[in-house]
Amino acid sequence: MSKSASACHDVIVCGAGPAGLTLALALARRGAAVALVERHGPEALAAPEIDGRTTALAAGGRAVLEDLGVWPALAAEAAPIWDIRVTDRGSLLHLHFDHRAIGGGAMGHIVENHTLRRVLLEALAREAGVALHWQRSVTAMDVHENEATVSLEDGAALRGRLVAAADGRGSFLRRMAGIGVRATDYDETALVCTAWHEHPHDGIAHERFLSGGPFAILPMTDGAEGQHRASIVWTERRALAEHLLTLPRPAFERELARRFGGFLGEVRVPGPVWSYPLSLMLAKRLTAPRLALVGEAAHAMHPIAGQGFNVSMRDVEGLRDAVAAALQAGGDPGEADRLAAYARKRWPDILAMAAATDGLNRLFRSGLPPVALARRLGLAAVNRVPPLKRQFQRHAMGLQPFAGGRS
Repeated sequence: MSKSASACHDVIVCGAGPAGLTLALALARRGAAVALVERHGPEALAAPEIDGRTTALAAGGRAVLEDLGVWPALAAEAAPIWDIRVTDRGSLLHLHFDHRAIGGGAMGHIVENHTLRRVLLEALAREAGVALHWQRSVTAMDVHENEATVSLEDGAALRGRLVAAADGRGSFLRRMAGIGVRATDYDETALVCTAWHEHPHDGIAHERFLSGGPFAILPMTDGAEGQHRASIVWTERRALAEHLLTLPRPAFERELARRFGGFLGEVRVPGPVWSYPLSLMLAKRLTAPRLALVGEAAHAMHPIAGQGFNVSMRDVEGLRDAVAAALQAGGDPGEADRLAAYARKRWPDILAMAAATDGLNRLFRSGLPPVALARRLGLAAVNRVPPLKRQFQRHAMGLQPFAGGRS
């Protein structure tokens, strides 16, 4: 550790998922004295077995990582998205985003979550201004006039002027602070796996809206032995998803191939399949005394638009800037007015993205013929109106948030 546990930190970050790791690094780079607390060890966080998901890294999120200097270490393991193709069940009407329509660069990148965590962990390990507390869980948070105390399960106590809760959708700190949530259970489960396919994907991401929910085929870098790979995010009603998970692998692969189609040739699933129940969750407040919520502690959305990480990165930017401004002015990063300003800047973007993902999911789940006709005509209309198409494309790239701008 770079600091003793008795020192008063500027910020204590609790949780070392991608949002927590990025926040800790961003704060340290702005001169803050940071403590990071995580119940897992760094080896577990960087292991492929911990999480089968990938991150759809839009241009806006990539800019945050470039600013931190970690993008060069990620670039070789991040697959570029050149085009996005959106289809609705068996309809011939579709929406095609072409990277050449906006600047010619990649629309985004797909990177495995464990790779993203590994690169951020390596960067944090080189930061002298971060005290790392691995394999420790938070048991309590006590708020005092000028600081907060975070108690750990081994009896240690950390003091900080601000605590950032980046401890996920079940956030212990959010619950301890008495912050409630608004939640909607979608009765859907996302099945996540890596597929090997016969033909190259050419950097094209596919979002297919099927009767059970969205089915995403996301381009990944080739495997160590040249295998063409794609990340699959396959949404089904919960009961069917649970049944699919019980199938022998050959039967599961047949069900996958039915939805995948034959355009990339033979498809196999060589590794594990993970499952994640889907719901919409929004915290009723983003802050409490000496506490700010970040990432999925504040919001968890349907993966339909692939924007979860990018919304979290805007949380990171907002809190980073608020803390940096306080320190530069010789002020207190945990004072109520600064936390209120952080919340005011973040709410419009969070609420707009939550409404967009929830609305899209409800729209594309509907099997009513008039609704199906309307959405297919809508896809075709957007595809044929270049200015409108470019605006949607900028949203997809994280260059133009739905509301609130960049924090």
